[in-house]
Amino acid sequence: MLRFLFSGFYLFILGFSGFSCDAFAQSKDKSRECSAVDRPCLMKKIETLVPNIEKSEWKDQTLRELAKTYTYEGEPDKAIALIERITDNDTKAMTIRGIGMAAASMKWEKHRYDSLFAKLASQAAIISHKPSQGIAYTYIAMAQAFAGDDESARRTASTMDNAALRNKAYGETAEIDADRGDLKNALLSMNAIDSPAYRNKQYDIISRIFLDKAMLEEAYACASRIDNAYLKAKSIQRILNKGNAEEEDMEPKADVTKDF
Repeated sequence: MLRFLFSGFYLFILGFSGFSCDAFAQSKDKSRECSAVDRPCLMKKIETLVPNIEKSEWKDQTLRELAKTYTYEGEPDKAIALIERITDNDTKAMTIRGIGMAAASMKWEKHRYDSLFAKLASQAAIISHKPSQGIAYTYIAMAQAFAGDDESARRTASTMDNAALRNKAYGETAEIDADRGDLKNALLSMNAIDSPAYRNKQYDIISRIFLDKAMLEEAYACASRIDNAYLKAKSIQRILNKGNAEEEDMEPKADVTKDF
């Protein structure tokens, strides 16, 4: 009888301890659940999910998007730390772009931007694929221009070895300057382009940007710097057509400037 009671008590203890462990585990799992408004928790949760994502392409995309969110949340160092976990070079460049552009929209102090862009440049420097590396530097220059630091944007562009990508960085920076209505900095960026054909094309583009903002004098200042007679005439004609809806509709949709 005593033996029977002991066995029953033993089974009870085992059952209770099993229940307790299970309840504890469930409680622990529950404690790891996030509230939908707990953004730091949700971001951390995404990080823990990445190793379980099957395809490397999907992992890279997930990390790229998370890096942008970390930056918007004011944690750029956590964003930058994700870059080294990305395997594809182009996605690394796009992540650098995402971080830079997100930061540019945040209106930080200059010293904070200087620190961020220096770290992004260091990440770009270790990208092994040269074209992807050049694109990363282009994106950094663009982000610096968006942040209002045009001098740093031009300095970043000037360090690029590939002439085509370097000129593209200057051209993209000039477009951002023009969109901001800043003729002085747009022209400084344009003057750094050493390809006459590409410079002409970009003058036409930024002339159009100023024109779309109804800044006719600035649009003409850019159009008048075009060396190619046909492209200059076309750019000036666009200014003449401003305000005439019928003529504006006749603007060619194709990029006819590609031949110049």
